[in-house]
Amino acid sequence: MAKPDPTSSRSASTANILSRTQGFMRRHLWVWPLIAALILAFVGWWVRARMEGAMKSQIAGNLQTILAANTEALRAWSTTVEGHAEQAAEDTRLRELVSGLILRAEQQGVLQSTMLNAPELATLRTLLKPTLDRYGFNGFVVLDTNVAVLASARDHLVGMKSPPGNAEHFQAAFSGKSVVTRPFPSVALLLDERGQLRSGVPTMFATAPVRSANGSVVAALGLRMEPQQNFTRILATARSGRSGETYAFDRKGLMLSESRFDDQLKRLSLIPDSAEASSIVTLELRDPLADLTKANRSPKRRAELPFTRAVAESIAGRSGVDVAGYRDYRGVPVVGAWTWLPDFDLGLVTEMDVAEAFGPVRIMRMGFFFIFGLLGLAAGAIFVLMRLANRWQHSARKAALKARQLGQYSLDEKIGAGAFGTVYRGHHALMRRPVAVKLLDTNQVSENTIARFEREVQLTCQLTHPNTIALYDYGRTPEGLFYYAMEFLEGLSLDALVRKYGPLPEGRVIHILRQVCASLGEAHGQGLVHRDIKPHNIFLTRRGGIPDFIKVLDFGLVKARNLEGQLELTGANATLGTPLYMSPEAVERPDTVDASSDLYSLGAVGYYLLTAEPVFSGTTIGEILMQQVKATPERPSSILGHPVCADFEELVMSCLAKTPAERPADACKMEADLSECSAASSWSRDAAQDWWRRHEAATADQTAVVEQCRPSDQRNFATAGNAC
Repeated sequence: MAKPDPTSSRSASTANILSRTQGFMRRHLWVWPLIAALILAFVGWWVRARMEGAMKSQIAGNLQTILAANTEALRAWSTTVEGHAEQAAEDTRLRELVSGLILRAEQQGVLQSTMLNAPELATLRTLLKPTLDRYGFNGFVVLDTNVAVLASARDHLVGMKSPPGNAEHFQAAFSGKSVVTRPFPSVALLLDERGQLRSGVPTMFATAPVRSANGSVVAALGLRMEPQQNFTRILATARSGRSGETYAFDRKGLMLSESRFDDQLKRLSLIPDSAEASSIVTLELRDPLADLTKANRSPKRRAELPFTRAVAESIAGRSGVDVAGYRDYRGVPVVGAWTWLPDFDLGLVTEMDVAEAFGPVRIMRMGFFFIFGLLGLAAGAIFVLMRLANRWQHSARKAALKARQLGQYSLDEKIGAGAFGTVYRGHHALMRRPVAVKLLDTNQVSENTIARFEREVQLTCQLTHPNTIALYDYGRTPEGLFYYAMEFLEGLSLDALVRKYGPLPEGRVIHILRQVCASLGEAHGQGLVHRDIKPHNIFLTRRGGIPDFIKVLDFGLVKARNLEGQLELTGANATLGTPLYMSPEAVERPDTVDASSDLYSLGAVGYYLLTAEPVFSGTTIGEILMQQVKATPERPSSILGHPVCADFEELVMSCLAKTPAERPADACKMEADLSECSAASSWSRDAAQDWWRRHEAATADQTAVVEQCRPSDQRNFATAGNAC
């Protein structure tokens, strides 16, 4: 046997699945609204996911843009105020005054009384006042290299030696570099926003080196700024919405700019609840692990809490953006972008509450859910209505069958049933002619079966030979029942004949085969190949007073030569026919079978009628098919144990030849060869009449046209002359 082509097998399997699916969908129309709902839901989900992805990308881009804008604004502002400090420090008069203060300090010591009475201090204050007023500075300080205050805008600071914390922030100026310091809490007493002197007031300086005539750094000039009025304002250059903010922090996670939510932070007890309290250099940016704004309590002590994600990433030197959401220092879910600025030695974060950032997304989701809800309700309503319609149609079918009326045919009794249909004995309502009506219930079969059912009718009705089953009518009832009416026959199939009465005489076999050849001769002449000739599809009856009259049934597997698409209708490229009667070419190349294949099957039928045994037998279908291709059949005379008419036996064996060329040329030639066999005349009409008289009672109760299919037949095909 030729090896099956894997590609062909896969194609056949795919075609079969598609055919079954198409049939199911046609029978169960209520599935369509569900499929439509699922498709639209998938499309909606896909669109929503893409839109959310696009919106998240847009949010991430906006956050990074705001962060970049604030970073550039900070750099520009820092460069500007550094320039003001440098310009003041490079003023020749200031340098002379500072040199005078340094000389006085060296001679008399850095004493507050001494330095306050120094004429250089008054002159220096007058010199710097226009710069302070013009650029918004609210004080100044001049420190010598020992970090002692030589001069200041405030008397209580003059003469102070090494104010704690000043050395760190002025170190760059002593190294000859102008910088803007980070905000830091003052240890010395400074005026707060309410005009009261207190320590811990947030402060920052624009510092610049003061050089001597030879260019060496002899002091540092610091122009004081209030972070709330300068630094925080710069970081608010770009922010969005009601919750967007950009803030700065140091390596210890301490906030260096003023939070947008100071009032809320006081209510949450994250900073002191006092008028002068501020988040600047006060608030540690830790993740409370709970949303404090919703009256939740942090599960850990403040000192045990980790930094927020943005702060931790920045301190680690990693820039990034997060639109999935994380908790900020209030525990509120936010989206944010962050970076670390090494030249300022601080980090910057831009954040916005998730609720505000994804407000449009929530609206979009609500819109989609609303649409999906309406879609689901519509699909459900359609589903219910179509299910009800199916039930009404099913009830109508039952009512039609119960009323025993199918179009213009009245149904008398059920005479057979199979996997794909039911056959009833009936009669034409007006002509009263007995008929066999075959029904095909679309709720139980596939689209492929319906196509084969219709094709069987269309092809069989073209055949008019007396030995071919006659079809009278075809239609579909309003209830959705397909049916066709054919002539009603009384008798039995050759399969039932042999099983009941054993091997037939040679003359009777020849008489039967000649009639089958006559039927096939007409079909082959019209280009039709039966493809399933077997004892079960050949019916023995009496017709018009003629005994042993043959009717060829079941043209359900007929192949029309040179007609595209027919192979698909007969099984999607599957092996067609019944294994016991299939020709070798039907096994190996089912798409190439022709009339010669029917003659092989007819020879196998003659073999069975003679011997009551099939040509080949086996335990599996594969074993039988292999023998059809490879094995040489045993001669009928050997099986029977007695001689058989030599010319007839030779004709049967020639039909069973492996190659078509060795078989009879056509059905008409075979019929002629059968008529010339020496045993052809041994079965007479009188002998047939006598047989029917003797067995009339036994054959009278045989179902006309239809017999219950055996399981082995039901597995392989659907017959036209029976209900399989």
